[in-house]
Amino acid sequence: MARTDLPYRKGVGIMLFNHDGLVFVAKRIDMTSEAWQMPQGGIDADEDARTAAMRELKEEIGTNDAMVLAESSDWLRYDLPDELVPIIWKGQYRGQEQKWFAMRLNGDESIINIEGEHAEFSEWKWVPIDTLPSLIVPFKRPLYETLVAEFG
Repeated sequence: MARTDLPYRKGVGIMLFNHDGLVFVAKRIDMTSEAWQMPQGGIDADEDARTAAMRELKEEIGTNDAMVLAESSDWLRYDLPDELVPIIWKGQYRGQEQKWFAMRLNGDESIINIEGEHAEFSEWKWVPIDTLPSLIVPFKRPLYETLVAEFG
C-alpha cells in the first residue's frame, strides 16, 4: 500500500503555558537527537478530543491540573517521512491529524512529573513560544509554525 493511501491517526496535542507565558517542551526518551516536542497522543475510541488531551497531559507530565485557553480552529496534519511510515504505529498511518489545545498550568511547576509508569520523556523545560518550530523534528515544523501563529 502506498503511503498516500494510508489514513491519518487521530490525535491531540497540548501547548502548555506557565504563568510567565513560556511553553512546556520535552525530549523523548527514544530520540537521540536534540528534538523536543509538546505533549501529544492518540484519541481512544471512547474519547472526545478534549478528554484525550487531559488524559495525555496526565500520562505524559504527571498532572492535568491545567485550564483550557483555546482549541485549534482546525484539525492539523503532518506526514511522516517515508522511511518512518513502516516503523511508527506499525505502518498503519501516514501521519497524524491532531486537534490542539492551548492550556495554562494551574499550579506551580513542581506538580510536573515526567517519570511516570510509562515515561516518554527524559527531560523538559520552558521555552518562548517563538522558538518552538526550531526545536521540533523538521517534518513537524509546519504544524508548529501554524500553532505559534494561532496560539501566539
